[in-house]
Amino acid sequence: MATTPEEVRPVTTQKPTATRPTDTGPLPVRGPGPVPVTLTVNGAEHRVDIEPRVSLLSALRDSLLLTGAKRGCDQGTCGACTVHVEGRRVLACLTLAIACEGRPITTVEGLADGDELHPMQREFIACDAFQCGYCTPGQIMSAVALLDEGHASDDDEIREWMSGNLCRCATYPHITAAIRAVRDTTSDPS
Repeated sequence: MATTPEEVRPVTTQKPTATRPTDTGPLPVRGPGPVPVTLTVNGAEHRVDIEPRVSLLSALRDSLLLTGAKRGCDQGTCGACTVHVEGRRVLACLTLAIACEGRPITTVEGLADGDELHPMQREFIACDAFQCGYCTPGQIMSAVALLDEGHASDDDEIREWMSGNLCRCATYPHITAAIRAVRDTTSDPS
């Protein structure tokens, strides 16, 4: 005897609630239209009205006009959109902006300290680790995280942990040299 969908899954008229592992309890359902979302990007809070389905990449580029993270593949395969959320590298094209609410986000624009470039930015310039520059922001963000994660013991490990970031210009030896230079000259690369 075949079962109907109603027998397999009970029908409910109660509105679902989204939950997050916090002690504040369940969050109300938001959407499907635009909702206010507060994002903390590069140390500053920004309130944007976006649909819950909007990616972090779209929120950064289209709503906040931070264009460092690039839209490459929109499938999470190229790494051009790499940013940090809570200090961890994420692919912004695959991350929902609403999921980053209350979590610090760092983009390539937030690495420099005023006019003083981050050591990784300086070494990318010194080592000529870019040609067209399209992938460079994502490469730099991954490289900073790679050092923070402790995955730079040798060139093979650097290449392995950077393999999620593609460079069509094939500047990989220069990218590896830049990472190695920061590793060798700083004890705290961030």
